[in-house]
Amino acid sequence: MNRHQNVYNNLLELVGQTPMVQLHKIVEDFPGTYFAKLEFFNPGQSAKDRIALHIIENAEKKGILKPGSTIVETTSGNTGFSLAMIAMVKGYKCKLAVSDKSSKDKIDGLRAMGAEVFVCPANVPADHPKSYYEVAKKVQKETPNSIYINQYFNELNIEAHYETTGPEIWEQTQGRVTHVVVASGTGGTISGCGKYLKEKNPDIKILGVDAEGSVLKKYHETGKIDPNEIKPYKIEGLGKNLIPTSTDFSVIDVYEKVSDKAAACKARKLVIKEGIFSGYTSGAVVQATEQYAQKKLFNESSVVVLIFPDHGSRYITKIYSDRWMKEQGFFDEDLPKNKQSHYVN
Repeated sequence: MNRHQNVYNNLLELVGQTPMVQLHKIVEDFPGTYFAKLEFFNPGQSAKDRIALHIIENAEKKGILKPGSTIVETTSGNTGFSLAMIAMVKGYKCKLAVSDKSSKDKIDGLRAMGAEVFVCPANVPADHPKSYYEVAKKVQKETPNSIYINQYFNELNIEAHYETTGPEIWEQTQGRVTHVVVASGTGGTISGCGKYLKEKNPDIKILGVDAEGSVLKKYHETGKIDPNEIKPYKIEGLGKNLIPTSTDFSVIDVYEKVSDKAAACKARKLVIKEGIFSGYTSGAVVQATEQYAQKKLFNESSVVVLIFPDHGSRYITKIYSDRWMKEQGFFDEDLPKNKQSHYVN
């Protein structure tokens, strides 16, 4: 079939080339023009499809992955889903270690995609034997013919976004982009995009988003990890309690921290104002953009790109659940509740 007729050989040919849509109501009080890059248009519904496919294809070229191999990874859910999807298409097995703060929707999705899932406690140090980092390493050592993707310490994580996401943003804005707001977790997206875009125009500002309870912002500013900053938080896939080598801090201009509540509420408001049903980290990106706007980082000529990492369907039992929001104390008075269902007998 001809690919130009929108007919593809398999799902993996759909990775990348995600659309960008202009934001209006959610940013109406900010100067400048704002666009959201919708990474949930990837077939696995997140930006992680890019790195998963890039790393796996690199391993295949090097002969590290062979028929019958098992892919092992540490994940908050999205990378795991991408790896499981790719493993299903290519015929590999998949074993994933996830933290117990990952939504039930994500964990159920991983299992549905054929992955063997190890659910690990989130609130333990990174070097604790029960942390999802250490569990994944142990699983890989005990699994013959397996590879550990190791996204937090894999330079291919950065390379994937340098080769795809960065160029897409440059082309989609016709080189007019002035700021990019990116959630920082493993750091691959922000580092790859930042490196590419600053090579095209050094004046482009790369604005990081960190979570309250994470060490990234202070490490960026001081070069030191402050253990006193580490505390539990709800946002998945944002921030870290260690420093990933897949984060190139030199291309990041500044970080802004956001709270669990603000990010959750902003994701809900994004649906109401723009009709965009995106994930928890997308809410964090919008919240950080608002905080950056309040600090006067933008003007009328600014062209700001916000990267929305994943889809809201992975958070139905969390931020899109009225019950969960109430349990966390996250409901603002101006945040409408979900509409009621009406059952007709």
